[in-house]
Amino acid sequence: GSLGNFLTPLVNVLLGMLVLKERLNAKEWAAVGLAVAAVGNEFIALGSLPWVSLFLGGTFGLYGLVRKQVPVDAVSGLWLETLSMLPLVGLYALWQGSQGHAVFTGHDGLTDFLLAMSGVMTALPLMLFAAATQRLNLATVGMLMYINPTLQFLTAVMIFDEVLQPARLVTFALIWAGLLLYSWSGWQKYRQTRPA
Repeated sequence: GSLGNFLTPLVNVLLGMLVLKERLNAKEWAAVGLAVAAVGNEFIALGSLPWVSLFLGGTFGLYGLVRKQVPVDAVSGLWLETLSMLPLVGLYALWQGSQGHAVFTGHDGLTDFLLAMSGVMTALPLMLFAAATQRLNLATVGMLMYINPTLQFLTAVMIFDEVLQPARLVTFALIWAGLLLYSWSGWQKYRQTRPA
C-alpha cells in the first residue's frame, strides 16, 4: 500500500503532462527524476513487481484526473461519489447482518460515536483533495501526495517501532530531496507571478 502511495504522484504528474498538457521546468523535471529513482529503489528492494501497488497508484491517479476535469465543487463531488457507493455499502451491510456480523447495531455509545466520526475523518481529506485538484496543477498535487506515505513511514518507525531498512531510508531521502526541489521551483514561480 505504501508503494502504491509513492506511485500515485508519479501517475498524477504523467497524466498532467499527457492529458492536461501541463509543462514542467528543469527543477520540476529533476524533482520528478528523484521521485522516479526513489520508486525504482523500492522496486529493487522488493525484488518483484508489486501488482497491488501498481493498481492502487494507477486508479488513484486516474481519480485525481477525473476530479480535476469534472466541473463540480469539492463538497458536491464527494456527495455524488458517496451517493453512488451507497447501494453497494447498503448491500454489504445487509449481507454482513445476515451472517451475524451487525455493522451498525450492538455497539456501545462510544463505538457508535467513533464509527460516525470515522466518516467525517474520511470525508474531510477527500474534500480537501478535490478542492486542491481544481486549484493546482495535477503535477503539483502529485508531488504533494508524498506527504501521506512519509507520514505512514514516520508512524511505522516512531510509533510502531518497525525496523528501518537502509533501502527504505534511501527512498525517503530521494523523495524528500525531490519535494524540496519541486517546492523551491513553485516558490520561485509564485514570486515571479506575484503582483507588485
